[in-house]
Amino acid sequence: MTTTTATSSHHLSPAFPGRAPWGTAGKLRAWQQGAMEKYIQEQPRDFLAVATPGAGKTTFALTLASWLLHHHVVQQVTVVAPTEHLKKQWAAAAARIGIKLDPEYSAGPLSKEYDGVAVTYAGVGVRPMLHRNRSEQRKTLVILDEIHHAGDSKSWGEACLEAFEPATRRLALTGTPFRSDTNPIPFVTYEEGNDGIRRSSADYTYGYGNALGDGVVRPVIFLSYSGNMRWRTKAGDEIAARLGEPMTKDAVSQAWRTALDPKGEWMPNVLRAADRRLTEVRKSIPDAGGLVIASDQDSARAYAKLIREITGTKATVVLSDDAGASNRIDEFSENTDRWMVAVRMVSEGVDVPRLSVGVYATTISTPLFFAQAVGRFVRSRRRGETASVFLPTIPSLLGFANEMEVERDHVLDRPKKAGEDEDPYAESEKEMAEAERQQDEDTGEQDMLPFEALESDAVFDRVLYNSAEFGMQAHPGSEEEQDYLGIPGLLEPDQVQLLLQKRQARQIAHSRKKPDTEADLLELPAERRPVVSHKELLELRKQLNTMVGAYVHQSGKPHGVIHTELRRVCGGPPSAEATAGQIRERIKKVQEWATRMR
Repeated sequence: MTTTTATSSHHLSPAFPGRAPWGTAGKLRAWQQGAMEKYIQEQPRDFLAVATPGAGKTTFALTLASWLLHHHVVQQVTVVAPTEHLKKQWAAAAARIGIKLDPEYSAGPLSKEYDGVAVTYAGVGVRPMLHRNRSEQRKTLVILDEIHHAGDSKSWGEACLEAFEPATRRLALTGTPFRSDTNPIPFVTYEEGNDGIRRSSADYTYGYGNALGDGVVRPVIFLSYSGNMRWRTKAGDEIAARLGEPMTKDAVSQAWRTALDPKGEWMPNVLRAADRRLTEVRKSIPDAGGLVIASDQDSARAYAKLIREITGTKATVVLSDDAGASNRIDEFSENTDRWMVAVRMVSEGVDVPRLSVGVYATTISTPLFFAQAVGRFVRSRRRGETASVFLPTIPSLLGFANEMEVERDHVLDRPKKAGEDEDPYAESEKEMAEAERQQDEDTGEQDMLPFEALESDAVFDRVLYNSAEFGMQAHPGSEEEQDYLGIPGLLEPDQVQLLLQKRQARQIAHSRKKPDTEADLLELPAERRPVVSHKELLELRKQLNTMVGAYVHQSGKPHGVIHTELRRVCGGPPSAEATAGQIRERIKKVQEWATRMR
């Protein structure tokens, strides 16, 4: 075994991988060596390696490809990647160790100078038989990068199965082996648990927690910002709410969109804070860069304009997955510019190791996308680096941030009882909405207006680090906010924790010295200000609906009349759009009415 693995990187460049961090043994990190040894010992046809973003999946895969080519187990390599940029990145990485992949291959015989091709899942989807023929003609290793993408559409999954079923060896890689849907992923083994549910089974797993302990990835400090939002719904209603307050799913979505509107105050304040954080990091890491992940092209352009106004320097804008965008990413990776703004395409797999500060300015709320986005900032280059990611105070995002070290599998089965809805309280919500609608002469559905963000402001809310929360609320630009933005860019993980505890203690002490009348923000430590989720809000709405139902029997009035009267007395929007505070007030009021009737 030892002899075999020792020759596994026989013709690797001494400098490869060029960015291997401190503490790694030889040319391979410990997990890469362990995965190699397991593969060489078992010699499987299919192998799924799950390694956290930034751990070095590319290095492992190419080292294994080199070994298989050298030992004549395979004669050619096919790499399948999610995007055009990534297939070129794979070809460039392979070239550094002497494996020549053609990233421009489309059809016909491959030039003899190449050892294989790099293609996209979309490309395989268009011409699966072309790749099947290539796999049949010569012994082929297929590397399926971020293989969960093969489940993105039925056609892609079927195309991958058709194209690479004859392959001699198949190596599947992913940093996030889970999907939000139940589409099966080709060439992945699913094992049934005691609960009867099938879950993906990896051959080798290297999670974020292990990588953090080994110093292979950076720890992440999440800085969360709240604030007051005001918007106009499609029905023409003006709604006001505060980020982080318990809200309905729709209201959370609309408040989130309002926060990200470049014309409001939330985004400029958060970008200003992120840039101050970047300045602090660059004191010890001079080439540190920042990335804003935007929802769409218009927002990306607007954010870039704001960055120019804030910093006086131009931001690199990456708008689409084309050759120009790919070149701009490469240029940004090599230069020392401060900021890049991009839509989606740099959220996965793109290697820009100098990225240290991020702003999550998109409304995508899946754990898969969040993990991949944060993965852009965790690639470690030297001991003591930390990453900083700025977030809106959205319950789901804070949940993802607190679960960074949780390892997930792809769940194939989600058993539901016949007729059961995804939302356990959906039926009661429908009844409540219907009851309220009965009192309206005109629902306004025929005259829907476009959603409109009206105004927003930003408030520093909390810091999340190592599953703990720190800090009290503070105004942008305040000394209290600067305390957290000014944390040094080079610190050991335990030093970060200690410093955050000291910052919070100082903030609490400063708060106690002020008269209560001066406290215009909620001055409680973050751990005493839980962010209420939609599920918890549903419980409140269910409680209101139950109370109203009981009062119907007591008073003889219809549901709709009672809900309308509660709105009139307590104020606020329909229950489906009301905040937790407004619902609690209505519960209290209907209890008061019921007590009077006894």
